[in-house]
Amino acid sequence: MAFDSIADGMKTRLDWDKYHQLSEKILENQEIQDFISKNDFQPLQVNKSLSKFNEYVTEKAKFVSGEPTKIAGYEPILFNNEGFADVTYRATADTLAKEAELSKKRRVRLIGMPKDMVDISWDDVLLDDANRIKAYQAVATFISDYPNQAGIYLYGQFGVGKSFMMAAMANELAEKGISTTLIHYPSFISDNSGFDDLKAQANEVKKTEVLVLDDIGAESNNDWIRDNILQVILQYRMQENLPTFFTSNLTMLELEQRLAMTKKGDETWSAKRVMERVRKLSTEYALAGENRRNG
Repeated sequence: MAFDSIADGMKTRLDWDKYHQLSEKILENQEIQDFISKNDFQPLQVNKSLSKFNEYVTEKAKFVSGEPTKIAGYEPILFNNEGFADVTYRATADTLAKEAELSKKRRVRLIGMPKDMVDISWDDVLLDDANRIKAYQAVATFISDYPNQAGIYLYGQFGVGKSFMMAAMANELAEKGISTTLIHYPSFISDNSGFDDLKAQANEVKKTEVLVLDDIGAESNNDWIRDNILQVILQYRMQENLPTFFTSNLTMLELEQRLAMTKKGDETWSAKRVMERVRKLSTEYALAGENRRNG
């Protein structure tokens, strides 16, 4: 081999020596030796696999010492890729658990609801009042027998835990891979900047697997909202047989009376059309108890 200068020749020799030393060090690694033996690698295969052996040894050392690897939270794995060594990365148990938790939380969509509701579990729901048992059992049956059960209309006084129970249900369903959208209905109506935005939002949320319309009846009553937003959502979900839940401070009858009273006066039949869909989509249950938001 000819060199342009003695200096170039010396540098090349030094680089080759360094490469040879590194190769020897890599091949001294017990895992590499076991891999070569197990896969019956010949010298040519070993030589062409050195870069991948080096990557594996380097990244595995980082992983063992707790330093960041090429992909954080993933362990390097050496494998035979058509006769040559290659490296892939496998998620650790901790990473898988974190990813599963994140995936679960993504299945619970909150609109106008407190963000901490994604952390409520079904075990957090209290049964300290006998009057809560029927509602509790109905929701528990829905969770265990999804999608064979209809939705629930949960009514009761302010602060008794209606929204809390719905959030707990949503998180329990998320564990089973089921998505739920919880909407604080009065905020949903008031937060959109115009009718077009509201209609677009309604067309999106009406398709969710499980829908919870929270605090219905507390919104400012409006015949356009009732007939073009609420009724459209309910009609779609009734046609598609999609589980729909409601929470309210009002009974179904009281909600019907509330929806009938608009600026145009008494619109009983329009309200009855909406409530017909509410009744077909859900069964009415009372949730009793003390105001749990005090203290």
